[in-house]
Amino acid sequence: MAVLSEHISLPALLAGFFCLVGMASHSHAEQYMSEQEFLAKHFSSTPATKALWITGDLKTLTSNVLQHPPQKLRQRYWQDQQRSLWVMEEIGKEKPITVGIVVNDGALEEVKVLAYRESRGWEVKYPFFTEQFDAAQLSTEKNPTQLDKNIDNITGATLSVRAVTKLARLALLYHQHITKDTQ
Repeated sequence: MAVLSEHISLPALLAGFFCLVGMASHSHAEQYMSEQEFLAKHFSSTPATKALWITGDLKTLTSNVLQHPPQKLRQRYWQDQQRSLWVMEEIGKEKPITVGIVVNDGALEEVKVLAYRESRGWEVKYPFFTEQFDAAQLSTEKNPTQLDKNIDNITGATLSVRAVTKLARLALLYHQHITKDTQ
């Protein structure tokens, strides 16, 4: 039997390697918080679910933000006065990332990755990334569908960063749309 050191044999090393590979492939389909938990965190009593129809100009704006047509024509949300909560999905590289977003009076209050299914880019779930969105709003100058602050990229997670950023922009855009009559 081949021995790599005094204490580790080649079969033991291979067994450890395959165990790590198995753990890594299993770890990229994780749910960090359910939709119900996210709702309960932000509303003492959950408001009724509402639906925003994504048609006409809103469909065009959505397509521009996502850089592809929206997957569905109706987006569920919850609203309590000037505060709205959105649970949306966008593809990172190949699989959807589920993100919970709270908008309060036109600014992002919280962005949280609820479920992540990709094998790379999972760093977007950490507060060091999501806290960059705190208090961000839609820009009033250049492009009204862009954020008014820069979001730093994460090496190796570019597509995940883009997906979460697109959803944050959409939540602000949709919030603006649902509150424009009450402002």
